[in-house]
Amino acid sequence: MIRLSIRFTSALALIALVLSVFPASAQQDVPAAPVAQVPSLPATPAPAPVAPVFPKTDPANFTAASPSQETVNAFMQANWGYDDTRIWEIWAIQKTEVDGISRVVLLVGDKSGKQKSFIFQFLALADGKHIIYGDDIIPFGAHPFADARAIEQQRADGPYRGSASKDLEIVEFADFQCPHCKDAQPNMDKLAVDFPKARIVFQNFPLPQHAAAATAAAYGYCVTKQGGSDAFFTFASAVFDGQDGLVSADGATLTLNSAVTKAGLDPVAIAACAKTPATLAAVEAMVKLGSDLKISQTPTLVVNGRLIPAGAPYDIIKHVILYQAKLDGVVAQ
Repeated sequence: MIRLSIRFTSALALIALVLSVFPASAQQDVPAAPVAQVPSLPATPAPAPVAPVFPKTDPANFTAASPSQETVNAFMQANWGYDDTRIWEIWAIQKTEVDGISRVVLLVGDKSGKQKSFIFQFLALADGKHIIYGDDIIPFGAHPFADARAIEQQRADGPYRGSASKDLEIVEFADFQCPHCKDAQPNMDKLAVDFPKARIVFQNFPLPQHAAAATAAAYGYCVTKQGGSDAFFTFASAVFDGQDGLVSADGATLTLNSAVTKAGLDPVAIAACAKTPATLAAVEAMVKLGSDLKISQTPTLVVNGRLIPAGAPYDIIKHVILYQAKLDGVVAQ
């Protein structure tokens, strides 16, 4: 669901953690064997997996003055440090044929030995703030999520529940017509219970392939404007419950008007508000914010600048949020 372009480390690290938490999800039931007539030799136990032993690094591989090994380690720790089983070794920081661009190579493995080790490499740019990984330019440094966090704090203006403080801000980018967004709502409800000190924001991010999504976002904006956050979340729950009705123009009108009524507001007034230039500009600003934060799929969470797939298993989402809060020195619960 999540492309590498939305902070490759968020997606890659989550995948790695999922695999380590759920090493096997299927097994076959085998009928009990008959009583043996002849005693059998004891089975030789399979060797237990062991942590990888990386080759010794060669000082000749470190020819570039920057980035420093300390910065690379801090960057990796920020991205993968929440996974206690993940280990890495910086293998090389080399000059390239382009001044100021360095090649960084790491060996990455798993302490349990259950995951296959791999080589991970990227190009560090001269500004010290970005790297090139594949086709994407990624924020880099000891605090790679800081710039995105600042954007999130300044511009994520959707309805919210929880704390007014933005010390720990969890922003859900969602599309009312997205089935995965509907499926993610139980996770969001759990987060609201488990993180009462967090500010949990719903940020509309209507996708172009969903015909009713932008209209639903406009309605949601007007519901919030006229009724506040409580009215919005009542409206949102009703829209997700009636999501199938958004597939046609008439069905969308009925679904949205019904949701407005459940929120205690006047459907006629909300429909009129949704068509105003100010509201349309607000929806465009919502989309622009998501694009600036490199959101390409819904639902996605942005936790103090860090992107997390909102449809991931809840325990993983909670674990990563706690880790990010620790990195930022904020109280999470």
